[in-house]
Amino acid sequence: MKNSFKIAAVFILCIILTGCKKDDKSPSYHKGELTIFTDESFQSVTEALADGYMINYPETHIKVATKKEDLGFLDLLKGNAKVVVMSRNLSPEEVKTYEERTDLKFLPAKFAADAVVFVVPKDSPKESISMEEINAGLLSDKKEFIFDGTNSSNLNFVAEKLKKQPKDLQFSIIPGNQKIIEELGKYPDKIGVIGLNTFSRPYDKTSVKLREMVKVLPVVDKGKQYNADFEGLRSMEYPFTRVLYFLINEGNFNIANGFIRFSCTHLGQKIVQKEGLQPYNLYKREVQMR
Repeated sequence: MKNSFKIAAVFILCIILTGCKKDDKSPSYHKGELTIFTDESFQSVTEALADGYMINYPETHIKVATKKEDLGFLDLLKGNAKVVVMSRNLSPEEVKTYEERTDLKFLPAKFAADAVVFVVPKDSPKESISMEEINAGLLSDKKEFIFDGTNSSNLNFVAEKLKKQPKDLQFSIIPGNQKIIEELGKYPDKIGVIGLNTFSRPYDKTSVKLREMVKVLPVVDKGKQYNADFEGLRSMEYPFTRVLYFLINEGNFNIANGFIRFSCTHLGQKIVQKEGLQPYNLYKREVQMR
């Protein structure tokens, strides 16, 4: 009888230990690996948020991979990605496809206000640009605007703002937002179109160097001038302000959902602010007097 009891106890202990071992390997928000696909235009803020998450949860490893916005979204639909960063609005058909493919409700996790900005060389006499100029220039065979490529977030957003299809616009291409800034001096008659996050970090040496190379043009709309500064983004009065958001393909509360929750909380929003962007979720500062 005693031997039977010992065997039974050992058997139960093995089951418990096996169960614990399985739990260690099960997905979790605080351990595991995740790859986030983001357009190069907002790579910096995505990497900053990923670094913040990994500091808080050392057993996680998050890789940020750059991919054109439309291609990243397609990977999400195919199940090849758990998280993508988006800026353009999805069409009703795209929302329907997303919900059918992922079996999730379309709930974009908005985390930052960014902008598409128009830049010229520092010594350019041009001081501003109007919505009429932008619209006319993007329909001209002169191709005076330079984008970072097709399927990119910058092109998608400008086309959406002008109520046009990207394929209907005329433009030149220099691959990469940073490359546009670095090479713009070779084309004094051209205007670069880049994402603000390319050089929005206030004290980053590379950002400072890039800002010194170009002039950001205020946009004139209906006689009023708007700047892509904190006030212009906060009020969303700057015409090309865009809201960045995450889309996921993960049903449980694992690392993808954990990362998104972190990005939208106070700590994540402080990281967004340090990136020189406008946090989407504003938190009231409470001071307790004693």
